[in-house]
Formats: sequence, C-alpha cells, structure tokens
Amino acid sequence: MKRSLKISAGVVATLGLGLAVAAALGQPFGMGHGPMHRMDHAAAMGGAGPMAGPTAMLTRQDAGSAADMGLVLDLLFNNTKINRSVTKLPDGIRTRTESDDPQVAQALKAHVASMSQRLQDGREFNLFSSTLPILFENRDRIISKVEATEKGMEVTRTSTDAKVVAALQGHAGEVTELVQDGMLAMRRGMMTRMAMAPRGQGSAMGMGPGMGQSEPAPAASDHMH
Repeated sequence: MKRSLKISAGVVATLGLGLAVAAALGQPFGMGHGPMHRMDHAAAMGGAGPMAGPTAMLTRQDAGSAADMGLVLDLLFNNTKINRSVTKLPDGIRTRTESDDPQVAQALKAHVASMSQRLQDGREFNLFSSTLPILFENRDRIISKVEATEKGMEVTRTSTDAKVVAALQGHAGEVTELVQDGMLAMRRGMMTRMAMAPRGQGSAMGMGPGMGQSEPAPAASDHMH
C-alpha cells in the first residue's frame, strides 16, 4: 500500500512539473503556434506584474526582460524557419544564424543585438543555461565581433581563457539545440532546472535568487546567437 502511494506521488509530481512548464510558457504540450507575435506580446505576457508569464522564470529581471523574452519566444515558435551553422575555433566560436523569412530574420537581428549589449553591460538574461553564468562573469575576457548579414547575424566570440572558450562552445551547442527542437528544447531545459532546484525552494520556478543548474552539457539555452 505504501509503495503504491509512493508511485502515485511520483507520477503526480512528474505531471506537475510538465504542467508548470506549459503554464509558464503559455503553451500547452503538443500544440503548435501560429504566425509570429507582435513584439509587444512579451509585455502583455509579463503585464500582470514583474513576476508574471515566462519572464518570471528568468534568474534576473530588468526593464528590457519582457521584450527580450518576446523575441526568444517568437524565434522558438519559428525555429523551423531558422538556419544555423557553428564553426569551432581554437579560441572560441563563429556562428551564422539566418532565415529566409524577413520577419524571422529581423527578430534574429534584434535578439542578437540585444543579447550582445547585455553581455557587454553584464545584464544576464538566463532561464536555465549552465554556460551563460560563466560567460557573463568573464565578459571582460571575451572578444566579440557581431555582424549583420542580409538574412540574420554572424557572431564571432573568442577568448584566451580555456574555461571561457569551453563555455562559448558549449553555449553554441545549447543554442543549436534550440534551433533544432524549438519549444521542446525549451521545455526540456526548464524541467531540468526545476528537477535540479533544491526541494521546496521557489527558485525552481524563478521565484527566488537561486537557480537549479544542470551540469555543463550541450543542453538548451535561451539565446538565439
């Protein structure tokens, strides 16, 4: 009898994690998405307060968080329209992320520009990536070259620090997984974050300063660059 109760509790807990992710991202499991949102959709999703919508799951928030989250969601919902190549350099990475869809290409340009400015300013934008904290903490050791192309962006980031180089290459893998799997990759990452968070802490859903991090691996992140 006790064993049955334990099994039932485990099933409920697992289901709860899935529903929590779906609710936070505003999209039920197994459902697709229509045309790209208007960019002010992000503000609407976070309009109920500073902790509302997907923006609530960020480890840090600022005045631009809702708009940046809107761009991320637009790109995730349109991941099949995105083409991406990654070149590993001895001291970093070079990525080229583009789309034949003019609207998606514009969203890519806006997202990469915003994330590059955040890295320069030290304003972290992170849902569950294990590599981004390393990059933001060592931003002064990163040399960046960001160029707009006709259909997107080309980004080259290098460093003389081996740990930073590994994080740059790891993060490129995270983003590639997002491009390949879209919202499915996002949900995997969020469920990993919640599963790894200390039991009973609100940080598992972005409700506190802490964050459950998985071990560094080519897992999904929240940046398209």
